[in-house]
Amino acid sequence: MADDAKKLQDSGIAAYQKKNYEQAIQLFNQAADAFRAAGQKDKAVEMQVNIGLVHRALGENQQALDLMSAALATFQDMGDALRTAQVLGNMGGVYAALGDHEQAYSCYAQAADVFEELGEKQMHADTLVAMGTLQVKERKFIHGAETMEKGLDNLEKLTRSQRMLKWVMKRRNQVLKK
Repeated sequence: MADDAKKLQDSGIAAYQKKNYEQAIQLFNQAADAFRAAGQKDKAVEMQVNIGLVHRALGENQQALDLMSAALATFQDMGDALRTAQVLGNMGGVYAALGDHEQAYSCYAQAADVFEELGEKQMHADTLVAMGTLQVKERKFIHGAETMEKGLDNLEKLTRSQRMLKWVMKRRNQVLKK
């Protein structure tokens, strides 16, 4: 039963990546049902978060937030710190899309703290980069650059634009030291 649920989950992820959002929602719902039937409540709640991510991709941010908030409460009740932080990070992105930057920062900061405590370097770095990106969009350039720099320093694989940004920050730091 759990194997079937995993296959449905993987199919949902593939549909999401292909932007077949309606199909992704159907597959994630089926996977959630299969995980529940297999007694894997945590995995079923993960599917709820995935459906929230689909709604976010569709610009249906309030629906995404509602699903993620419910999942957050469940993971907190379960004492699952990692999944709690993951949901908080996703909620930060939704709040940013809704224009509620204060809530976005709060979610990002909570997620980053938990990731750091858990030793999840990649997730911590990704969260700092997301937070720094939001700061830059708000024209808080210095704070944004500092936050992004902390994140970029801990990312293992940088995109081309991230490598360029890191290079620019390194040069900036060299100039500031003179």
